[in-house]
Amino acid sequence: MQYIFNIFMTLLEGAKTASILFIVVILLSLPLGFLFTLMARSSIAPIRWFANAYIYILRGTPLLLQLIFIFFGVPYLPVIGKYLVFERFTAALIGFVLNYAAYFAEIFRGGLLAVDKGQYEAAKVLGMSRFKTTVFVILPQMIRVALPSVTNEAVSLVKDTSLLYAVAVPEIIHYATGIVNRDFNVTAFAVAAAIYLVMNTLLSFLFKKLEKKLEY
Repeated sequence: MQYIFNIFMTLLEGAKTASILFIVVILLSLPLGFLFTLMARSSIAPIRWFANAYIYILRGTPLLLQLIFIFFGVPYLPVIGKYLVFERFTAALIGFVLNYAAYFAEIFRGGLLAVDKGQYEAAKVLGMSRFKTTVFVILPQMIRVALPSVTNEAVSLVKDTSLLYAVAVPEIIHYATGIVNRDFNVTAFAVAAAIYLVMNTLLSFLFKKLEKKLEY
């Protein structure tokens, strides 16, 4: 038991890094994703094209490749590359935010499409401005529809934090692998799996509570 406890305390350091990444990515990618949703629906063609191209590329290529490109590839870009050299964690954070913003943009798009067009017309009849209609009528309904998909993406994000390992940011898998290589014992992998399960169980519980509140 003492051996397992020692492993747990070591992996907890990696869990802290994963948790920080998760919180920051959620806080930044959700509003950014909604911004891209609005841009993709813009009446201005270049803005709409840019947003759709961004979503298409970021969703169509592996997150691992994006992380490697941002950390290892971007510094080699002509002219501007030397100004875009990031610390490992910062590079990973940028990659995660950009990637998940694209996924959230599609989720929000689906949520907006699920809102009955009659809601827009009713708000217009009541004399509500476009801004008030969006904030007080459309957004609450969109969030209610999109929340289950957002929950799934949040759970995926917790698991994807293991990709920090690819750019040598110490996280759960990094510490677990080091312990296994040192002790020739796979117990650390089992403890790592348990930590991920606990994190996702707590996260799912919180989102389920939020979903129930929004039902009323």
